[in-house]
Amino acid sequence: MGNQALLKKYNVAAPRYTSYPTVPYWDVDHFSNADWSASVLETYKKHGDDGISVYIHLPFCERLCTYCGCNTRITRNHGVERPYIDAVLKEWGMYTGMLGGKPKIKELHLGGGTPTFFSAENLELLIEGIASQAIFSAEAELSFEAHPANTTTAHLKKLHAAGFRRLSLGIQDFDLKVQRLINRFQTPDQVLKVTQGARAIGYTSINFDLIYGLPGQHIDGLKETIATVVSMQPDRIAFYSYAHLPWLKPGQRHYTEKDLPVGDEKFRLYQMGKNMLTDAGYGDVGMDHFARKSDALFEAFKQGALHRNFMGYTTQHTRLLIGLGVSAISDSWTGFAQNAKTVEGYLEKIHSGELAVQKGHLLSSEDLCIRMHILNIMCRNKTVFIQGIPDHIRQRLRPLLNDELISIQGNGIQVSVQGESFLRNICMAFDEKLWLKQQDAQTFSSSI
Repeated sequence: MGNQALLKKYNVAAPRYTSYPTVPYWDVDHFSNADWSASVLETYKKHGDDGISVYIHLPFCERLCTYCGCNTRITRNHGVERPYIDAVLKEWGMYTGMLGGKPKIKELHLGGGTPTFFSAENLELLIEGIASQAIFSAEAELSFEAHPANTTTAHLKKLHAAGFRRLSLGIQDFDLKVQRLINRFQTPDQVLKVTQGARAIGYTSINFDLIYGLPGQHIDGLKETIATVVSMQPDRIAFYSYAHLPWLKPGQRHYTEKDLPVGDEKFRLYQMGKNMLTDAGYGDVGMDHFARKSDALFEAFKQGALHRNFMGYTTQHTRLLIGLGVSAISDSWTGFAQNAKTVEGYLEKIHSGELAVQKGHLLSSEDLCIRMHILNIMCRNKTVFIQGIPDHIRQRLRPLLNDELISIQGNGIQVSVQGESFLRNICMAFDEKLWLKQQDAQTFSSSI
C-alpha cells in the first residue's frame, strides 16, 4: 500500500501515549490522595536509591501563542513570579517530608508556559530552594524550555551555574506568515544568538522544537525553516505534528480549518522535513524526535536503553517522577496524579497545606503490562509477549501486519521502517481502555 493510501487509512484520532492509561481513561473514582501518597512512598522505598525525576511547570507567558496546547496563564504582571515560586517550593517540601529525607534527583526539567518569563534571579531562587531539600546525582540532567525572544545571557549563566546543561528552544517555524497566524515571533538571528551564547557558556545539548501542520504552512516555507535550523546545528530536534483541538484550546479559533495543511499536504510536510533532517545526519529517535548520531539520546535508542515519560524521551530511567506546579503530572510507576489545572486552584490547595493533586489513577496489573508494551514500541520499536500474543491483540494487529507496518516473529512484534511513521496507531492495538470505552474522537488529535 502506498504512502497516500496508508495516510488516509491511519490518519485517525490517536493518543500520543506519554502515559498508559492516557489521561481521559484514568479511573478517578477509585483514587484518593492517600492512595497516591502510599504509591509514591512505596516506589521511593524500592527505587529511591536509583534517583527520581522532577518536573516543574511554570505556566506564565506574556502573550498567547494561538497554536499552543499547554496549560498557560497569559499576563504581563511579573509580580506573580515570587508567590508562585514560594508555592512550588512549599509543595516540594510536602513531598520531601513525605519521603523522609533528601531524595536524589537524577533529572530535572523546567517546562511551561515560558520558564524564561521568570527573571534569572527568580529561577536561581527556585533551583536553590529545590536543591536545599535534595541531592543531585553526579549524572543528573537538568534542562529547561526557553523562548528565543526573551532568553537573556543572565538566564543562561544563572541556570548553567545551577547545573543546567540542556536547553530547548521553541521555534515552530520561521515563516512570517505562519508566525503571524500563531502569534509567536522569533527571528533566526535571535535563535542563533541564544544558541551560540549557550554553547559559549558551556551548554552541551541544545534542542529545537519544530511543528508541521501549522496554519499557513507550506512546503517551501518549512523547507527554508529546516534548512536554517540545520545550519545552526542543534544537537536534537523535536518535529511535532500540530494538534488541532479548538474545542479544548479556544486560542486555536484565531484561524480556521481552511488555514491548515491537512491530509496528503500535511503528510508531505512531514516526509519532506524528516528527509531533510536525516539527510543532514540526524538519526530518527522514537516518535517525533531526531538527534545527532553522536548524541546520548540516539545512542540510547540504538542500544535499546531509551526511556519515555511525561517530559518526553530521555536517557534517564527513574520509577518516580514528581510534578510540581499547576497541572503538573506525577508518576509513581504504579500510579499517576495531576495537580489542579488553574493557578488559583493550585495556590489554594498549597496554601491550605495539602498536595495540589486534583485527580489520578492507580495502575492495575493489566495496566502495567500494557504500559510496558506501549513503552517498548515507543522507545525500542519492538516488544515481546512472554506468554504469547493474546488473540484479541493479534486480531487488532492484523491490518498493521498486512500493511507491512509491523512484522510478527513468534511472540515478538517489530515495527518496520515504514511503520515508524505510525507508532501511535500501532500502540492503539494494545490500548484496552481505548477499545473498551471507544472515547469520542474529539478527545485526541490526528495521528499524522
